[in-house]
Amino acid sequence: MHPMLNTAVKAARKGAAVLNRASLDLDRIRVATKGRRDFVTEVDRAAEDAIVGVLRTAYPDHAVLAEESGLTAPARTGKGAREGEFVWIVDPLDGTTNYIHGFPQYAVSIGLRHRGVLTQAVVYDPTRNELFTATRGAGAFLNDRRIRVSTRTRMTEALIATGFPFRDIDRLQAYLGEMGRVIEESAGVRRAGAAALDLAYVACGRLDAFWEHGLKPWDVAAGSLLITEAGGIVSTFEGGEDYVDSGHVVCGTPKIHAALLKLLKPRPAPLPAAQPPAVALQAPSTPPAPEEAQGAPRRVTRVRKSTPPAAAKE
Repeated sequence: MHPMLNTAVKAARKGAAVLNRASLDLDRIRVATKGRRDFVTEVDRAAEDAIVGVLRTAYPDHAVLAEESGLTAPARTGKGAREGEFVWIVDPLDGTTNYIHGFPQYAVSIGLRHRGVLTQAVVYDPTRNELFTATRGAGAFLNDRRIRVSTRTRMTEALIATGFPFRDIDRLQAYLGEMGRVIEESAGVRRAGAAALDLAYVACGRLDAFWEHGLKPWDVAAGSLLITEAGGIVSTFEGGEDYVDSGHVVCGTPKIHAALLKLLKPRPAPLPAAQPPAVALQAPSTPPAPEEAQGAPRRVTRVRKSTPPAAAKE
């Protein structure tokens, strides 16, 4: 295992230990809101502190981008150390709403970017003790077992996951249109509420594809590397590569990804049906004579006078 990946695993397990202890008495957890339907707990912050502490101790020259504390520069500067050279991207608790309700679908997510390229990934599910890891160029693993995306190629057989636009409710109607098209064409759609785990499930073949709008870098970073190292494809809705920062993500097996992109392509609204012009009804009346019709020109017939024929001579 790569040394940096090994450090990320240690950090993820330490953060998960905080989550596990607090989950024994959920009623005592203090919950605050960051926005509409966007919750944060004291457990999120405590787990983040534990994770960042491990990363900072091992790599003080690295920057950290974490969900609760934002972007922090390297703890110390030295030769070659600068913000952006190495950046750890941390979500201490992906699926906070699930967690505070006791719904066992949440995870710790840690990714590492080197000069803008994702190189290490860890997604850890403490409720199932499932550890998803990846190093760029070395494949993706689940508990030390190599994983690959599924081999399904037909949309009608594909199980697809998604996430609702809970932050941007104005997108709801457009999203419902997308979901309707996917439901019609696929084997089924699931929404579990933890994007990092959805991405990990695509990587190991439990899901065939996933799409969501408005995600954050810490939701996407680690899971996207898992998928690409497992043989899948990740892109924006336009097929671009800026999915980590844009937050608009479509991913899946190569063939299912292509089919899903087509289904999610915005479609113009149908034009309203043409209505026949209204016709006013009038009482029947006797039509005027042709020469009396309004505006009709009068036709004058001229009679040519002719000379009567001469009497026949006897």
